[in-house]
Amino acid sequence: MKKLNKDSVVYKMSSKNEGVLKINSGEEITIESYDCFKNELKSEKDNLEEFNWDYVNPATGPVYINDAKPGDILKIEIEDIEIANQSVMVLAPGEGLMGDRVKKSVTKIIKIENEMAVFSENIKVPVKPMIGVIGTAPADNEIPTGTPGDHGANMDCKRMTAGNTLYLPVNVEGGLLALGDLHSVMGDGEVAVSGAETEGKVKLKVDVIKNAKLPLPFLESDKKVITIASAKTLDQAVEDATNNMVDYLIENYDFDLEEASLLLSFIGDAKICQVVDPLKTARFELEKKYLKNNI
Repeated sequence: MKKLNKDSVVYKMSSKNEGVLKINSGEEITIESYDCFKNELKSEKDNLEEFNWDYVNPATGPVYINDAKPGDILKIEIEDIEIANQSVMVLAPGEGLMGDRVKKSVTKIIKIENEMAVFSENIKVPVKPMIGVIGTAPADNEIPTGTPGDHGANMDCKRMTAGNTLYLPVNVEGGLLALGDLHSVMGDGEVAVSGAETEGKVKLKVDVIKNAKLPLPFLESDKKVITIASAKTLDQAVEDATNNMVDYLIENYDFDLEEASLLLSFIGDAKICQVVDPLKTARFELEKKYLKNNI
């Protein structure tokens, strides 16, 4: 299995980036990652006022996948996520949904003990490691790793966990896959500008899919299919994610527009991923078990 250490990072998803490692379709790879602050905030004495914003959201990569051509799809199986023994959270004036009320910067260290994230003596929750930034290069423009879009990147979707499979577009030769911004725990919305940010490493299996059509980015678990969309407003992101799920049902199952729309209102769930990035991200979740008889 090939490995990529965290020193090979990019801060923009771009066709101008050169692949630092080449893999074949179907190959497994382990990718190390800094946290979103490039590991600069190590204690509660460190804060965002001292952080160099030139180093926010480093994404390790990019990885060049042989035979990945524009128009193909990358099938990315997230096999495992290992995290460090502590995470960091931040709060600062002007940042996140509470930025207009917060008067001082706060850094909070979250210790990881026995697979539990320790927020306080009375609040300890199971770790749920996830990937915040994972994406491919867009076709034309350069997009900062902190901005989500149709190419993926900083979606901050808490379903991006081990055992799930992500589908992303190939817009340029090789795809140029990069990832970072791991979390030990994150609530939907990431309302205070960060989750429990952590360094770690991710084990992936990447396949190139030819001649397929999916509403991308698209996420699949053993129980659910999930469409993800990012837009300037949360309203638009929800609308796009919902339309993408309707289109998925029409194109892949025995549904027409009306029946698909009714089904989503009947058993589907529109969810918020994050509301703190330059574009907001929403997802729409639908349980697979209701689709089996409609194939």
